[in-house]
Amino acid sequence: MGYLWEQVRGAIPLIVSGNSYILGVTWVTIRVAIVSTAIALAIGLPIGLAIGLGRFRGRRAVHILANASLALPPVIVGVGVLIFLLPQGAFGSLRIEFTLQAVYVAQTILALPYIVALVPAAIQGLPPGLLAQARVLGAGRRQLSLLALREAKIGVIAAVIAALGAALSEVGAVVIVGGNIQNYDQTLASAVLAQINDYANYQYAVAIGLVLLALILFLMTVLTVLQQRTSGIHLRFRTG
Repeated sequence: MGYLWEQVRGAIPLIVSGNSYILGVTWVTIRVAIVSTAIALAIGLPIGLAIGLGRFRGRRAVHILANASLALPPVIVGVGVLIFLLPQGAFGSLRIEFTLQAVYVAQTILALPYIVALVPAAIQGLPPGLLAQARVLGAGRRQLSLLALREAKIGVIAAVIAALGAALSEVGAVVIVGGNIQNYDQTLASAVLAQINDYANYQYAVAIGLVLLALILFLMTVLTVLQQRTSGIHLRFRTG
């Protein structure tokens, strides 16, 4: 216990002094988390709405597949993305392997299942008959989608929280597709791994870990407050 406290005491000055390395890694982490979550939301929200509201054949199977995707092993995603991005791969012409752009791709894939799986679950948890009544009142597809998002907003924001949390804390895929290059595409989580494995610098590892925990707590607090206070979207349905 004394050794742990010694490392924490050595880590605090690194944080308080605004260490340039830690600040740089923090900024990269924030960028990766926000960009990947935003892309996952843009792609996954329409898919989630289609699963939650749709009446197409195979909808149950698609939903099961979406739920199963939550268990995607990050290292498998990292290896798969890297294979596609290598020069001999299908997207090798992009030449973005071992770059921050590759990290965006991998993290988006890992964040996407949370949106695709949790949004339909939130919609299906709405009171029975609510959406059916809206259809009877003449709600179009767009109005029905907005109504579902409004009524299921707590669940939808929970999906965003889960996706953002995954993007902040993931290590395996970042190391594989980005190379964990210092001052370039290291995130806080992968930087902790580098400090432990490559340098055995425990004070830096503890300092970076504390910053990561603080960042997660801050962002999750903001989203939780938004989840509790967000106002509804007022809709009018055409009748007749």
